[in-house]
Amino acid sequence: MLSRPYLLDRVHQALKRNRVVALIEPRQCGKTTLARQIVPAGALEYFDLENPRDLGRLDEPLSALENLRGIVVIDEVQRRPDLFPVLRVLADRTPLPARFVILGSASPDLLRQSSESLAGRIERVPMGGFALKETGLDAHPRHWLRGGFPLSFLAEDDEASFHWRREFVQTFLERDVPQLGFAVPAMTMYRFWSMVAHYHGQVWNAAEPARSLGIGETSVRRYLDLLCDLLMVRSLPAWHANLKKRQVKSPKVYFRDSGLLHHMLGIRDEGELLRHPKCGASWEGYVVEEVLRATEPDAAHFWATHQGAELDLLLTVRGKRYGVECKRVDAPRLTPSMRIAMEDLQLERIAVVYPGPRRYQLAERVEAVPLSEVAAGLDGLFPVK
Repeated sequence: MLSRPYLLDRVHQALKRNRVVALIEPRQCGKTTLARQIVPAGALEYFDLENPRDLGRLDEPLSALENLRGIVVIDEVQRRPDLFPVLRVLADRTPLPARFVILGSASPDLLRQSSESLAGRIERVPMGGFALKETGLDAHPRHWLRGGFPLSFLAEDDEASFHWRREFVQTFLERDVPQLGFAVPAMTMYRFWSMVAHYHGQVWNAAEPARSLGIGETSVRRYLDLLCDLLMVRSLPAWHANLKKRQVKSPKVYFRDSGLLHHMLGIRDEGELLRHPKCGASWEGYVVEEVLRATEPDAAHFWATHQGAELDLLLTVRGKRYGVECKRVDAPRLTPSMRIAMEDLQLERIAVVYPGPRRYQLAERVEAVPLSEVAAGLDGLFPVK
């Protein structure tokens, strides 16, 4: 299993700032492995609520938790929503003898409960699968094809990885979604998710999936919101302002994990990926996710006009706007869209991310940037001259 020192560091930094830290992730992203690096399994300060013994230790939660010191980890906290008011009481003690790390699979209810009960006391740290800066650039082809879920990325071969993702999708739809309280037939959600795969990297139009599924657009929007809440899909909002141009206002949709996208498209190996008509869109989504994870911007949008100008990613950081274009070509060139975006959006700079090895200038404040530089975040994309 790959180590994840940067994520551990983020958790420890969050613990210095807040009394409770919530690590939220899709299932099978390795949160339990990470939790056991913070507090060893079997320690009094570690509770795994899928373990009946640990669950039993919390029959009287206040008594079980109030005498603990240091860092206390509670894994699968969504199984005991009644713990949130208890954690609020324990987090308000002065002096504070213990801080809490709570872990749970992505759930709208979990986020709502933590926000309501622990407002002002909690910091959420999102966690996904392996990022490129964890796997290393040499593993980029495998990471792009298989995605970041640890058991998919580390599988013995591409076929084993594909089968793992197939089982993950089936379990997610048949067990996880119903457990979270959503009464959506598994086959209906699978068909919808497959349709989203073909929209990956495109502007979303709810009318077409609604017609195909024979349901209303309201239900389609609810299904998309569900997949977004469960961190399977990203709905990237459009940026628009009072420019003298008609601008696109509907969001773009992306699979957050490229491996799941490729499973839904039936792509099993690198050759099939490179020949597939969605190859360019897959690369765009892959770069978008890596950039957002590495830069953690204050806001992220895409931008497009009905006249044809567009920008893949518009990042807002400390009141400044930066542009990112994703180009899977050997040598990116300056395009009219880049010139228009630079002027209309008043961008500081544009980085054109591509898979080549060399950084070079395309125009003033516009650079071609190798994928390898993305891991360094803003400093890698837009280094200070």
